[in-house]
Amino acid sequence: MARRRLESVTLITTPFSFESTAAEVVAGIDLTGKRAIVTGGASGIGIETARALKGAGADVTLAVRDTAAGERVAADLGGAHVRHLDLAAFTGFAWDGPLDILVNNAGVMALPTLQRTPQGIELQFATNHLGHFALAAALHEHLKAAPNARIVSLSSVGHLRSPVHFEDINYEHRPYDAADAYGQSKTANALFAVEATRRWSADGITANAVHPGAIFETNLSRHLDPAYIEELRTAGVYRPKTPQQGAATSVLVATSPLLEGIGGRYFEDANEAGPHTGDEYRGVAPYALDPEAAERLWELSLELTAPARA
Repeated sequence: MARRRLESVTLITTPFSFESTAAEVVAGIDLTGKRAIVTGGASGIGIETARALKGAGADVTLAVRDTAAGERVAADLGGAHVRHLDLAAFTGFAWDGPLDILVNNAGVMALPTLQRTPQGIELQFATNHLGHFALAAALHEHLKAAPNARIVSLSSVGHLRSPVHFEDINYEHRPYDAADAYGQSKTANALFAVEATRRWSADGITANAVHPGAIFETNLSRHLDPAYIEELRTAGVYRPKTPQQGAATSVLVATSPLLEGIGGRYFEDANEAGPHTGDEYRGVAPYALDPEAAERLWELSLELTAPARA
């Protein structure tokens, strides 16, 4: 597929860094009167994302599969709403009024065996990308009703493992690889931000993708071999973050005045990422910001989620 040349842009830099926490990046920002949804808000960095947004005054809803866990987190946060959400079903939920912030945080990683939805879609792609795509589409009018609404799309440095293989997304004609399948879904998360901004910026909606960092003490890592995690730590491939640090980039992208009207970009360590050079496991691959791939993915996503959205 031919690739249009991306416009040269100045990278957004902030006073924050790898070590910054979600509470630090939102300090001094008043979200009173703002409404936010955090998917996967009952565990890991979802909790810390919700905590920081609520601490700044936002009215927060936790969109979760396990509502009992969500209620426990809501109580710990001092009060938040809890709504059931099954991302693999490609459905949203009823919502009244404007929505200022949508944090597409939930996800699954490195499923050890190939799993598909009843529709035949590989489960990591279905959950991480298509479920959030369908949710955002269902909430579009509510995001449009808010002034300068923002969507945060949780991608990952894992996107460097794989572009979206449009010819075989569901591993029907190639061997399944857990890390590559995860990488494909995370590239899709970044491409979603590109195309959502192109389509919806006229409605006052922008979307950006973020890599939260390596946070091994969350449920997302449950399918990784502990020995493998320790090997990564020892080799210095990943420098681990705490959940509070892992939530920082999401919260910054959701709230920082520096990003007013800015979308279609990819952030890590609370700053916009530069291009991946191959020297380090960081930065963003060109295919994850390719506008032609983003448009193609959007049209495919509409097709794949249409039955559930009908």
